[in-house]
Amino acid sequence: MEKHTKNTFNSRLGFILASVGSAVGMGNIWMFPYRLGQNGGAAFLIPYFLFVALFGYVGLSGEFALGRMTGTGPVGSYDYAMKSRGLKGGKFLGAIPLIGSFGIAIGYSVIVGWVLRSIVGSLTGRISQSGAENYFAEATTDFGSVPWHFLVILLTVIILLRGVTSGIENLNSVLMPAFFLLFLVIAVRVFFLPGSASGYEYLFIPDWSALLKAETWVMAMGQAFFSLSITGSGMIIYGSYLSKSENIIHSSCMTAVLDTCAALLAGLAIIPAVFAFQMDPASGPPLMFITLPKVFSQIPFGNIIGGLFFLSVLFAGITSLMNMFEVCAEALQKTFRIRRKLSILITGTIIFIIGLFIENEKYLGSWMDVITIYVVPFGALLGAFMIYWILDKKKIHGELNTGAPKPVGKFFTITSKYIYVFLAVIVFILGIIYGGIG
Repeated sequence: MEKHTKNTFNSRLGFILASVGSAVGMGNIWMFPYRLGQNGGAAFLIPYFLFVALFGYVGLSGEFALGRMTGTGPVGSYDYAMKSRGLKGGKFLGAIPLIGSFGIAIGYSVIVGWVLRSIVGSLTGRISQSGAENYFAEATTDFGSVPWHFLVILLTVIILLRGVTSGIENLNSVLMPAFFLLFLVIAVRVFFLPGSASGYEYLFIPDWSALLKAETWVMAMGQAFFSLSITGSGMIIYGSYLSKSENIIHSSCMTAVLDTCAALLAGLAIIPAVFAFQMDPASGPPLMFITLPKVFSQIPFGNIIGGLFFLSVLFAGITSLMNMFEVCAEALQKTFRIRRKLSILITGTIIFIIGLFIENEKYLGSWMDVITIYVVPFGALLGAFMIYWILDKKKIHGELNTGAPKPVGKFFTITSKYIYVFLAVIVFILGIIYGGIG
């Protein structure tokens, strides 16, 4: 198996921040706070923390380990796993999670374009002048966000052209701390809003009866699974750039902890503000692009607060897009044996052209439903089977033990092979039944 020689992360912190950047996204910002409040408040955190711990411990670490073992993305990694058993078809199977990352990148780049446009709209006051609904509607029609959409893709491509260390690692090392700092500033400001206490009650007063409801556990499981960006592709490619001296399980757990902190911080910044002005905390694009701008318009210096909010969301979006673009570009580079820079340019061009035709919110919603309900969960399920059932236990354990102070044991084997893979199957099935749980 061909290994990367130049594209590697220089430090453990850089790798962790890049992984957190991939994991932290819109789900942390517009979905987690709403699900927390609607499913028992603080009581919801109990199953959520349990699932985050489990998925971070065996899910993330497994994808990182497979990537580091093979030195490549899902296509090459799945091919390696299948061939290790004398089987064929690994490249075909690896293309499924790759398609998932490609599909999300197309839709996500449109949404992040809306975010970029909202930064300008907040700082110039155009959102307040036009009305949040009208400003959002202008961008979500056919070809309604072309320049913003293009700028987001161009920015992502430029970062990736700088390489893994100078591009992905260095930018995440700046953008992710900035993301946390900006959300912290907003959360502190929101704390002093009259009426914000109702938001904290919504988030954190526990309704213990929610733990007796199956849906609470289902939603906590789905939120935890997809919040960590376990897709069978993106984290594999980041793992392929990881040094053999790094402790994979430690890095995986730190990624899970910081991703959870990001979700909680988003809740503290958003929900109390929404309740302070007695608005609807429902999740999804309306919360971010309509409800919150209305809130900001009623706060002193709200245009600046709004600009900072959307800037922090932009950071989360760009860092996630870096990972999606990278896994697609790496597959293109290896499959057609072309230069990295050319593969990145081709990837960005294709993603932009396809995305042009789904800028209408109606089309984008349908596109993302198909990708996130069917393709991505199935790709994640394939990844779980490849790592813990197809690959020999000695191989994956050997990779996990490399750089670790002590080897994984029977507990890890049972948890990964039986509990984690079983839950990956359940996540896929329930996602279809519920119409999406992540």
